[in-house]
Amino acid sequence: MSNPSAPPPYEDRNPLYPGPPPPGGYGQPSVLPGGYPAYPGYPQPGYGHPAGYPQPMPPIHPMPMNYGPGHGYDGEERAVSDSFGPGEWDDRKVRHTFIRKVYSIISVQLLITVAIIAIFTFVAVFVVTYLILACCQGPRRRFPWNIILLTLFTFAMGFMTGTISSMYQTKAVIIAMIITAVVSISVTIFCFQTKVDFTSCTGLFCVLGIVLMVTGIVTSIVLYFKYVYWLHMLYAALGAICFTLFLAYDTQLVLGNRKHTISPEDYITGALQIYTDIIYIFTFVLQLMGDRN
Repeated sequence: MSNPSAPPPYEDRNPLYPGPPPPGGYGQPSVLPGGYPAYPGYPQPGYGHPAGYPQPMPPIHPMPMNYGPGHGYDGEERAVSDSFGPGEWDDRKVRHTFIRKVYSIISVQLLITVAIIAIFTFVAVFVVTYLILACCQGPRRRFPWNIILLTLFTFAMGFMTGTISSMYQTKAVIIAMIITAVVSISVTIFCFQTKVDFTSCTGLFCVLGIVLMVTGIVTSIVLYFKYVYWLHMLYAALGAICFTLFLAYDTQLVLGNRKHTISPEDYITGALQIYTDIIYIFTFVLQLMGDRN
């Protein structure tokens, strides 16, 4: 018995034994054993088969529907970020922006931490930056590294001087500041006016530096075991005198027209030397002027 849903054959012969294949080859079988058709027998436009039989339609998957953030197809809540949707992580720009923000915050936190550690270890920062600026010509002349190193050195020196000043009475600190200002201005004016060339006495200043260093070591050892007032005052007076002479020497190096001068490219060196001379004059005068709290 024939199946009314099967496509009508092109020739009047048994559909189970179609005979020789058509020129285009076999298509899809119209009736499988058992009397059931394989696919609908109505041709669909655009899917024609070379043999004349229709080709099956490809399966169509349903499009996913977005029910809003936090809800799925069944209405249950999902864990979704408040700032990013579940599909936004597929975008490279969004991910790169996220990574950049995270590591920028980490960098700022680390810089703040390093700055605080540097404050508490100001002696190490003072020594390292001073040695780099005094001994390394490259960083000393290269902008902006010379400014950065000089700024770090100034912070370390200022913190150290402030710590020392906090151990003395306020009156003594103010008097020491006034004396230091008067001495520094007087030495500078004297170097502008005098014809005496301090830069020609380099050997003398080297001897003064060695004497001051040895005296400081001996004084530190003696005062560690027993405080001797006159020895402390002698060392403070010697230090104030030596660094006053060093200030005159460094000022003439900056002014020029002497036997030895500083290159115009070493402006960081000139500022560093005069600044350290003034600070050391202040610390030694402070030791002479006042008692500790």
